[in-house]
Amino acid sequence: MSETGSEAPGGPGDAPVALTAREPHVPADQLVAEMVPPPRFDGVRFATYIPDPAQPSQTEAVRVLGAFADRLGGASRSADGGGPRRWFRRVPKQAAPAGPRGVYLDGGYGVGKTHLLASLWHAAPAAPGRKAFGTFVELTNLVGALGFQQTVRTLGDHQLLCIDEFELDDPGDTVLVSSLLARLVENGVALAATSNTLPGKLGEGRFAAADFLREIQGLSAHFRTLRIDGEDYRHRGLPEAPEPYAAEEVTRAAHRIPGASLDDFSALLGHLSSVHPSRYGELVRGVRAVCLTGLTPVPDQSTALRLVVLADRLYDREVPVLASGAPFDRLFSEDMLKGGYRKKYFRAISRLTALARDGGALVGADG
Repeated sequence: MSETGSEAPGGPGDAPVALTAREPHVPADQLVAEMVPPPRFDGVRFATYIPDPAQPSQTEAVRVLGAFADRLGGASRSADGGGPRRWFRRVPKQAAPAGPRGVYLDGGYGVGKTHLLASLWHAAPAAPGRKAFGTFVELTNLVGALGFQQTVRTLGDHQLLCIDEFELDDPGDTVLVSSLLARLVENGVALAATSNTLPGKLGEGRFAAADFLREIQGLSAHFRTLRIDGEDYRHRGLPEAPEPYAAEEVTRAAHRIPGASLDDFSALLGHLSSVHPSRYGELVRGVRAVCLTGLTPVPDQSTALRLVVLADRLYDREVPVLASGAPFDRLFSEDMLKGGYRKKYFRAISRLTALARDGGALVGADG
């Protein structure tokens, strides 16, 4: 399944693992098999999403997505009760139904978009092998592993494709994803996606979006946009994250906690540059707590974006974080927090803060 170094850590008394010593590899067939909601979202459903009464857009999103899932189920049989058929079946081009073929959840970080996207995946009536859930970076990596045509064949018979953290950071991805989704829609695949950016604004502030307006508008046409307003639920009514610990405390906790990892932050950032972001989930597979010493502000935007992906994978897998050095809200510079990727950075701070809160409980148990 994976190269040496990405197996699950050992038990009590074992030395902590070093993420920098891991070189994960994910075979193409595993990439496809693992296109399901991550562990944090295994048990979520529409019924477990608690809308903020002050934000009617949250209640509306649950209603619209529930109806979307119902239509997927209702269209799995023909109108006369006969055998299965697709909701968005392939029809002659001139007779293709007008309007978007999917839903797009836009909103700030922490409003529950991934919860709702995973709930839609769970509610879709298709068997797991005919519905897929993955992040944008995982989808683009799948194309790289399988090739474009094989990816179309692999996903083209699916009922639903859910894409979390939709992003267009370079022109190549814009054209690639636009072409892929167009082919999947032709095959009758329903689409759903989340992002912090409206589909017509994807790529804005990151590259010359005007040069790729046709592709971006083509992507937008596939989706009905649902705006979800609200505050970051991860920190409503909760105490602030613990202050950074002394390096000795982090090291002691790493040796005490079964399955923990221990790394110098700067060394880990350097290692991330040698691992494709789609493999970060495999990088932390089996790790029960990530312990980091010497946190400092990240030196550049490329490094910062890799850290964002790592934070997402740790959050998906509910891995607590213990750290010494700079607090998480000082990792990204003021320029970064005002630039085109600012929503990514704020999401990372939010998620790392939540995980640090979980990590604080582990340090407290250390006595």
